[in-house]
Amino acid sequence: MGAQEVSTVLWRERELLELLLFKLEEEQLLLTAGKSKWLQHATREVEQVMERLRRSGLERSVEVAALAKEWGVRDDASLRELAEAPAAGPWREVFEAHLTAMTRLTEEIAALRDANTSFLRAAMRSTQETLASVDAGPSGYDRLGPTQQQGNRAALFVDRSL
Repeated sequence: MGAQEVSTVLWRERELLELLLFKLEEEQLLLTAGKSKWLQHATREVEQVMERLRRSGLERSVEVAALAKEWGVRDDASLRELAEAPAAGPWREVFEAHLTAMTRLTEEIAALRDANTSFLRAAMRSTQETLASVDAGPSGYDRLGPTQQQGNRAALFVDRSL
């Protein structure tokens, strides 16, 4: 009966990995569209899914330890080791399918995470360059009337939330 529990936990973990992939794609869409005001919400949702994945990982560890004891393999056996265990029998194919799917999802998540990090770094650099180019001196009016502006500068709008 232990293999069924491990498989059930793995299914939930796969669903969470798919949800994480979706949330990262959502975050990327916001980044590419320049919708930085929603970025904090998307980031919080990614963090929530990551927390659920951590809890699921703990649950998986408990179930794997119980199954490992039943199958006579080490307590912290990997999914690959479970699939290759002599006692796996018909579960071998199920665990191999889980392993393949989770490996693919993890690779996609890593690639998307790296792309989002690049987008964030570029946005941060752009923001820093814009802020550096803004004239820090006073402009507008003083007690004698309009102040002199240095050079002919156009007005700049800066989104400081980045």
